Amino acid sequence: WLSTYLARLLKPANQTAKYTNHQIKAQIRAQPNSTRSAATTPTSTQSMLPGKSSAQNLRGQAAMNSIFNLHRETNRSWPKRKPTTQSLLRSAIFILAISILALFLFLFLSISTSKSLFSTQTLSTQNPQCGHIRASSRVGEKFLWYAPHSGFSNQLSELKNAALMAGILNRTLVIPPILDHHAVVLGSCPKFRVTAPNEIRASVWNHAVELMKSGRYVSMADIIDISRLESASLREIDFRDFAASFCGVIMDSTCVNDLKPGSSSLFDSLMECGNVISGVQGNVGGCLYAVEEDCRTTVWTYENGDDGKLDSFQPDEQLKRKKKISYVRKRRDLLKTLGPGSEADSATVLAFGSLFSAPYKGSESYIDIQKVKNGDFMPFVPEILNAGKKFALERIRDPFVCAQLRLLDGQFKNHWKATFQGLRQKLESLNQGDGQPVNNFVMTDLPRGNWSGTYLGELASDEKRFKLHFLREEDRLVAETARQVGKRGSRGNVHCPRQKSPDVLLYIEESVCSCASLGFVGTAGSTIAESVELMRRSDVCSILNRTAR
Repeated sequence: WLSTYLARLLKPANQTAKYTNHQIKAQIRAQPNSTRSAATTPTSTQSMLPGKSSAQNLRGQAAMNSIFNLHRETNRSWPKRKPTTQSLLRSAIFILAISILALFLFLFLSISTSKSLFSTQTLSTQNPQCGHIRASSRVGEKFLWYAPHSGFSNQLSELKNAALMAGILNRTLVIPPILDHHAVVLGSCPKFRVTAPNEIRASVWNHAVELMKSGRYVSMADIIDISRLESASLREIDFRDFAASFCGVIMDSTCVNDLKPGSSSLFDSLMECGNVISGVQGNVGGCLYAVEEDCRTTVWTYENGDDGKLDSFQPDEQLKRKKKISYVRKRRDLLKTLGPGSEADSATVLAFGSLFSAPYKGSESYIDIQKVKNGDFMPFVPEILNAGKKFALERIRDPFVCAQLRLLDGQFKNHWKATFQGLRQKLESLNQGDGQPVNNFVMTDLPRGNWSGTYLGELASDEKRFKLHFLREEDRLVAETARQVGKRGSRGNVHCPRQKSPDVLLYIEESVCSCASLGFVGTAGSTIAESVELMRRSDVCSILNRTAR
């Protein structure tokens, strides 16, 4: 239809040509006789063309004169043809048609490009990631991967939950690295304001790649003794080995320290795998099942007989109106939902988001499995425990009380008075006026330069009644322990010759506090305090205490 329209549009060109011929004749008649004679008299260099009439030659000569004398002004202007309504309409239709054609062409190219990109992404999600695993020594294995977050104590709690769930579902547990403090955050389950599972998985994957690239990667298995998991027949794999198998890449001795976006096929492969395994592109049949249920909608249980029932904790009406939310929390049996016979069970990789859970208003925020509450204790590796015991035995020597004071992070910075009050009462009860100072080991996030004007400053200045002990990063014991832990290396097959020494100060401090024979004072609500209390209940330092007596 466009070609037909263009042909019709070009048809008036003949009329324009006739009108031009008419103008040429008129101009020739209007010329003076001398000029007309010169124009009609052939010369040695200009003669009439054979086979042409005089009128035709005159017309051609006039056209040539008009061409070579464009710069000269003529006494008579060319007649102007006023545009008619029909010509204007044709021009408008022509412009409209060209615009529509351009629009159709743009849309066609855009759709084609989108289809091409979509096809690439579809192929990406169908890339043989799981095929790489099946081709490796892990053939037939099924894995459970999750996204830890926040501080170390939260990450340790999630590791325990993950180990329990991997055992129930008969899957190999992917052991994650220790993430930087609050590099990945969840949000608040009680307020129903949390990061979506696919987003937190993507954040954890990207941060893990960054840790590898910067040489700061430390596996949870380098810090926590997971030998009990192995003794319980729970299979585990280091995240780096899992990533190498899933992505089909080889992480050589460079340990991806030199990875740069766009300049490394290894980096691109890892980031592409991150998009797949995070579930951003959806599930991949038979390969990946990305769990989208989180603490806003689900409480995982196991053999409680309450599958599908409403949980006791639900958002109140005020929160629903204020936040405009409509979440309903249901209790879901883990094995029935994700175990044999389910869609998830057929996937090689089962990917969770956060696995953090805590008691709240008579329920659990996300995982309510009885074995978790009474869960197996996971101690630090021997190098860390021995360092803590050594400090207590050789540096403090005498019985001591431990104070864990979290003062700067989150909600704790607004509760200094209550935090110090508990420690004050404990120390005053121990100070009987016998002339011997009370030994007090302090672990705190408040730098010593800021102790002035606080209760810690008072303790430090009252040397007759109290003797303070603390550890620092530069202490020889800390540096030597970091070297030993780093020497342990990864439990996997990937080793980093340029690996930086891990930060082990917090773990040694917790080990020291587990040996405090005069008691422990922790910050209310701190997961670090909960970790120390668990260590003390598990009698980690019993051998040392018997030796000291």
